[in-house]
Amino acid sequence: MSMAQPEQAVEQWTGKTILLIGAHPDDDSYSMGTLGMLNANGNEVYIAILTTGNVGTQDPDLGMMDLALIRKQEEQAALATMGIPTDHYINFGYDDGMLEYEDKKEVVAKLVRLIRKIKPDVLFSFDPGKGNVRWHKADHRASAYLSADAARAAMWPLLFQGQITNEGLEAHTIPEYMLYDSAEEDKNTWVDISAWEERKVEALTKYVSQFSSGWSDYKGPEMSPEEEKQVREMLMGWIHEERDGKPMEGFRHYKGLPDDIGR
Repeated sequence: MSMAQPEQAVEQWTGKTILLIGAHPDDDSYSMGTLGMLNANGNEVYIAILTTGNVGTQDPDLGMMDLALIRKQEEQAALATMGIPTDHYINFGYDDGMLEYEDKKEVVAKLVRLIRKIKPDVLFSFDPGKGNVRWHKADHRASAYLSADAARAAMWPLLFQGQITNEGLEAHTIPEYMLYDSAEEDKNTWVDISAWEERKVEALTKYVSQFSSGWSDYKGPEMSPEEEKQVREMLMGWIHEERDGKPMEGFRHYKGLPDDIGR
């Protein structure tokens, strides 16, 4: 059986282990306000990113290694702004734009190992969609399915059995999901981020290579006061979702076995 709305409001969650899986450094932006709030409320928040984001630029002078380092530093600065510890950030190191061409078994095995190690109560992930699948750009699409497949595999002790017999891990079933970047008609849960929206904008300004003129002409992590003002205004216009007069982040909440995520 599956259930939609959380039995307890997300704003009241405490003592949970939260894992977000995303494709790129900055994919946490879809749920940054919720993650910051959950961390502050006494939950353990982990961020696992599958690629280094090493091709996400239009600047002809940036190489892949340079950009990978820049984006790692940007994400760690953004997470620090939200109070999420640096040692709760994991990057799997795959190349940006190529995730769907990687060895799927290898990626799933790594995700299963992480799930079995930290035993999340809730998984935040790209929404793979209901019924007729949700279309995402390539890495987001791959991340959505790899996350769901890993959640399913992690619960079966005879899948990736070596992790159990040789590494001392245990099978783990994730009971609850918060799926982000969902189709509007599929969102069923809205989280009030009134106290966190301004800090979310502050965090996203750390992604200079993505949300400023640094996208095409990267000059370093600092912006001029004029550009920073423009970026903040742009970000607020982009992230602000309002319901009942309050800023919200919307999700498709799902509770049940991962087999039925798409139903």
